[in-house]
Amino acid sequence: MKRWLPMPLLSVFLAVMWLLLAQSLAPGQVLLAVLLALWVPVATARMRPLRPRVRRPLVIARLLAHVLFDIVRSCINVSRIILGRRERRQRSGFMTIPLDLRDPHGLAVLSAIINSTPGTVWAELSEDRALLMIHVLDLHDEQWWIDTIKTRYETPLRAIFE
Repeated sequence: MKRWLPMPLLSVFLAVMWLLLAQSLAPGQVLLAVLLALWVPVATARMRPLRPRVRRPLVIARLLAHVLFDIVRSCINVSRIILGRRERRQRSGFMTIPLDLRDPHGLAVLSAIINSTPGTVWAELSEDRALLMIHVLDLHDEQWWIDTIKTRYETPLRAIFE
């Protein structure tokens, strides 16, 4: 079974995403979704030297809720900055955040979270993976950003992946 379905969650995700992108439940699209869901994980298995060990589904759900809320809140804040007075646009900058998270899958998810949140961009990760540099559009309080990223994102990701 592992040979045909090495990553069942990835297969389900790929099939669902294909059907959502195709916006159709036609038999041909369903067949193509199933074929892609079976073929892609098998074809890319050698490209993944480390297999993620995902634990704690309730933590995943809570993290997803936090991320969705933060994305909506950031959209509103970025809109205010762009449409607001000129002084508000002059508080952007780079900052460094110390990281305890070392798992490459957790770091990849953290990167996706930071880059998908409007107003923040992952800029650089140190070679020892101990320091993360990000660019923030509204850098009003550096310590607030460090506390937010460490408590809202890094702590749950450590519980999920480490």
